[in-house]
This record gives sequence, C-alpha cells and structure tokens, in this order.
Amino acid sequence: MPKARVGVLISGRGSNMAALLYASRADDCPYEIVLVAANDPQAPGLALAAAEGVPTFARAHQGLKRAEFDAIIDVELRRAGCDFVALAGYMRLLSADFVANWQDRMVNIHPSLLPAHKGLHVHEAVLAAGETVSGCSVHLVTPELDDGPVLGQTRVAVVPGDTPETLAARILIAEHQLYPRVLAGLVSRATAPETLLDRVRQLALALPEAEEKLSHGSPGFFVRGGKFFAYFQRDHHGDGITAVLVKASGVEEQAQLIENDPDLYYRPAYFGPSGWIGIRLDTGETDWQHVDDWLTRSWRASAPKRLAMLPF
Repeated sequence: MPKARVGVLISGRGSNMAALLYASRADDCPYEIVLVAANDPQAPGLALAAAEGVPTFARAHQGLKRAEFDAIIDVELRRAGCDFVALAGYMRLLSADFVANWQDRMVNIHPSLLPAHKGLHVHEAVLAAGETVSGCSVHLVTPELDDGPVLGQTRVAVVPGDTPETLAARILIAEHQLYPRVLAGLVSRATAPETLLDRVRQLALALPEAEEKLSHGSPGFFVRGGKFFAYFQRDHHGDGITAVLVKASGVEEQAQLIENDPDLYYRPAYFGPSGWIGIRLDTGETDWQHVDDWLTRSWRASAPKRLAMLPF
C-alpha cells in the first residue's frame, strides 16, 4: 500500500511539522510529508524542511484576498499530489472553498481540550479560570474556528505556579506525541478496506432499487429482483487487491481500459471473461466521482428498462 501523501502548512518554526516529519520516517508509518508550505517566506520551519529533503513553498499572503491566497496554496498542494493536509501552527483563517476542497482530509492541532478555549490566548484563559487540567486536541478542520470533530486528545496537568509559558511548553511535548499518532490513524482508516466498502456501499445503495447481499463471500450489489451490477473484493484469492468490480461494455473495452491505465484497472479473475472490469481502490488516490460514474453506468446496464431510463 503506498503511503498517504501529506502537505503541512506552517507560519513559524514548525515544531509540530518536525514531529510529523520525523514520525513519518518510521517504516510502518502510513504517511509521508511531501510538501511544507508557509504564508511567511521567512518561517524558520521552511529551512528545516528543506534540510530534511522535503519540498517547500512560500508566499506572503499580504495584498491578497483570503480566497485568492488559499487558491494558490491549493494549487501547490495538488501539484505535490497531497492526499491530506495538516495545519501546524498555520496562523490563517481559511476560506470556505479551501475547507470544502479538503473536507475530512485536513486536520489541525490546538493547545486545549476542545471544545474548551478555542482561538488564541488559550493558556492564559486556562490559568485565569483556575483549571487543574489542560491539554491538546487534534480535530478535522471545518469552516468554524477550532470546531471540527475531535479525533484525539491528550490531557496535561496544570502545575501550581505555572505560567502561560511553562504550561505551553509542557503541552507542546504532548502535541508532538499526539499529532503523528492521530494523523497516522486518520490516513489508515481512510484506506482501510472497511472504510472503502462503506464508501462503495453508500454510492451503490443510493441508486434506485439497489440492494446488497453476499455473493461467493464478497459484498455484491444488485437491482431488486434483477442482476448484480457491482461487487466489492478484498484480497480475492490472495491477490492483495481491494477493488470494486463493474460491468464494461465487453472484453474489448476492458482491454482498452487496462492498456490506458494499468495502475487503476485490471481484469478480475472469474468475472473478467464476461467483460467485468476491476477498479482498484487501494492506490491511495481514489477518484470517488469516477467510481460513482462507473457504478451508475453498470447499474443502468443491469436495471430493467423502467428504471434504466430514469433521469438522475
């Protein structure tokens, strides 16, 4: 399984970026850092990333509207082939379009136990409130500041005599341990067979009168009272592949698809001679709109005319 490609956005020294980067060097880490980008060309973290051989990009945001600057960053992330984005001390509010483009694939770390103490001056607020426990949180990014679903937290005790600086320093240690672990869990779940099956199931069962049942040990999707139009396969007879099988127009189209993109398409055992095509879901770069289009096309080829002609 290829490692997930992660872009990290920073504004300063990038200590959490460094924690993610060094964690990624472990053989069993499911992600790699492929780009570090900053809204400040003088951000110290850029020099560290470059020294470690990670491509960097920097552009000052001054003079640009928020959406304009975010579009520039988005282009660089996509040029680097990023699958996920990690914010690591990125001191910018993000535009709604940018957040939408990376929905469920962008995370941030915040130095409090969310939902408590969102925004800035967290440690001062914790001490002013007389709290005995603080910590850090990793969450998915949504348009609202520090408001996305929390993926992981670490609690850190407030010590008598703490200042905002001493508390921040101790929480930073926890951040460096929490962030790589949570990011690894997120990218692993995104490519886990169970997650991929759930996504295929959601798309397939959204089609009119589509139902699911096991067929030869694999989840299959069929038109009620009719034919199968898709199968989900995982390591079928030990081939190591996770894929969805759909109907092509025949073996000629099947062969052409495989010739044009052998990394995406393959001829599945048993189903191949009948013109079915396998679409790999385990490459880490699944185009779900493409999968949805194929499921719809295969459904139309299998549905009775009264359904196949429905406009949707």
